[in-house]
Amino acid sequence: MYIFAEIPLHLSVNEFVKIAKGRSSRKIQQEFPQIHKEYWGRHFWWRRYFSSTSANVTDEIINNYIDQHSDAHKTENLLNISLE
Repeated sequence: MYIFAEIPLHLSVNEFVKIAKGRSSRKIQQEFPQIHKEYWGRHFWWRRYFSSTSANVTDEIINNYIDQHSDAHKTENLLNISLE
């Protein structure tokens, strides 16, 4: 999974990842009860993550990379889940 995000200065990367994993896990388990039953009391996402700054790379280059290395744009994978 790739997430390209601009994180507010008052949040650490760790806090952002914790919030994103928590909200997405909750939303997925609400929408798919069979997953909720299977993961009850267990971690839905791995505890690990990797983050990096984009430095001198443009947003366009990053988005192109994600598009080329992800199958999220395929029509059979268009289940968009909002974290709001």
